[in-house]
Amino acid sequence: MKDWLEALKSDATPCIDECITVLGDKVEWLHQFKYTEQDSEWHAEGDVHIHTGMVLEELYALLKNEAEHVVGERRQALILGALLHDIAKPCSTKPMEIKGRIRIASPHHETLGRSYLAPILAAMPLSFGVIWQILGMVGEHHMPKLLVVKNQTKGPYLALSRRANCELLYWLEIADMRGRICPDRHIQLQYLDEFKMFAQEYGVWNSAYFPNELIPLISDESKQARRFILMSAITDMQASAISMPEEAIARCYPHKNRYSHLVVLCGPSGSGKSSYAARHYKDYACISLDEIREEINGNRSSQKNPGEVLHLAKDRLKAYLRAKQNVIWDATNLRSDFRKILCDFGFDYHALVTLIVFLHSHKSLKAANSKRTHAVPEIVLSKQLQNFQFPLVDEAHEYIVVDSSRNEALRLPQT
Repeated sequence: MKDWLEALKSDATPCIDECITVLGDKVEWLHQFKYTEQDSEWHAEGDVHIHTGMVLEELYALLKNEAEHVVGERRQALILGALLHDIAKPCSTKPMEIKGRIRIASPHHETLGRSYLAPILAAMPLSFGVIWQILGMVGEHHMPKLLVVKNQTKGPYLALSRRANCELLYWLEIADMRGRICPDRHIQLQYLDEFKMFAQEYGVWNSAYFPNELIPLISDESKQARRFILMSAITDMQASAISMPEEAIARCYPHKNRYSHLVVLCGPSGSGKSSYAARHYKDYACISLDEIREEINGNRSSQKNPGEVLHLAKDRLKAYLRAKQNVIWDATNLRSDFRKILCDFGFDYHALVTLIVFLHSHKSLKAANSKRTHAVPEIVLSKQLQNFQFPLVDEAHEYIVVDSSRNEALRLPQT
């Protein structure tokens, strides 16, 4: 597999069947493509297997012409992104009533696909940069057209640029639209050209948004203040709360030199969250749901009194944030809605919010869990992996990914 993946960086153009032969044992949902139907109007070409094969063919044509400058790891990521962009359609496709008609749709297949692929890609011989680009393309490939159709302003384009590479998304979606048969294909391709124009205009065509123009304006501030102003500017710009990053200087003035740092850990049991926190944030207060369960129930693995456990944890978090004390929330935090509650607490109390994601393969997680003093049953770990909703960069001010070697694989923004 390693040599096959390496060849994607140069001139390899494997067909859909070859891709499935090589990767099918690792990415099992690939085998379901032939049995996953698509809407006859949106995808008159046929099932997901046929469509994905056509997308790959169109992408290879692009890589020989308009996109010939996409080489090396970017080429590798783009081909794998095209192969895997609809990976979750087998588990999400169903008949749905849309505008009074029964259609075949695959709701949320983008986000489901990203979450499914994250631990699988972590086990492959790929650089983390490539893994990150693939996850971005799979999880966001619906966004380029959607931003245009909804006539979105600058902020959502800035936010998208932090979740995925806009240029690679564009080429993927050009191949995606050319690789299907539908009556409005020419209109959809026009939307993509508009997306390209806006992404270039906003300066995020091939890089994540960062307010570089702020740096000379805050050079006299303390390191602590500079960090808070820059992170706040990014968050407020992508949320369209401000129209120019310079506005963040005034908005941050009351809090820039004294604020709490809230660190939210995210990862299945056995991913090393607690040991990482103890090593890197030993001076921080720690809110551990396991410890609170032991405090209330007498057993850290007991799931009794969940409301009381969570209520006490939130009360303690708010107390630390009010006191401007640095604090870590140590729990699995696998669901996006629960992470949002925690991060919103931080934002409301003018804290700096850092989300740390622990990304490991299934194999490494099971091995690590088996060695823990408080190991969870394998069925519990499997359920966690099944329900894991992969976190997005814009859920917090700062975003860190820790790999199975307990090393920092990614830090965003890169200051």
